[in-house]
Amino acid sequence: QVQLVESGGGLVQAGGSLRLSCAASGRTFSGYAVGWFRQAPGKEREFVAAISWRSISTYYADSVKGRFTISRDNTKNTVYLQMNSLKSEDTAVYYCAARLQYDLGSLDEEYDYWGQGTQVTVSS
Repeated sequence: QVQLVESGGGLVQAGGSLRLSCAASGRTFSGYAVGWFRQAPGKEREFVAAISWRSISTYYADSVKGRFTISRDNTKNTVYLQMNSLKSEDTAVYYCAARLQYDLGSLDEEYDYWGQGTQVTVSS
């Protein structure tokens, strides 16, 4: 069993940056691919980015490509999402999720464990 806790959300002006963290407890991230998803008010949850267990592969939604960077430090059991050039449309609750597979996934149903989310609000 893996417990995931997101942090780093907050209020930022358009064009600004935030770094989200996803810390695992209960067991290590060993062997898990991790993804970030987000859900804006009135919208379905959508994929943002994912990273494989050994950071060999990363994958991004087109809407964030070139602005967001996913990374991980397995020694700290933590995955990061660096978000730059933020836009108002990035406003959402951001969730991290883990799946016991070495390769990454981009669909909700591919992930086994979820955090409770952290709010990101971008003011224009």
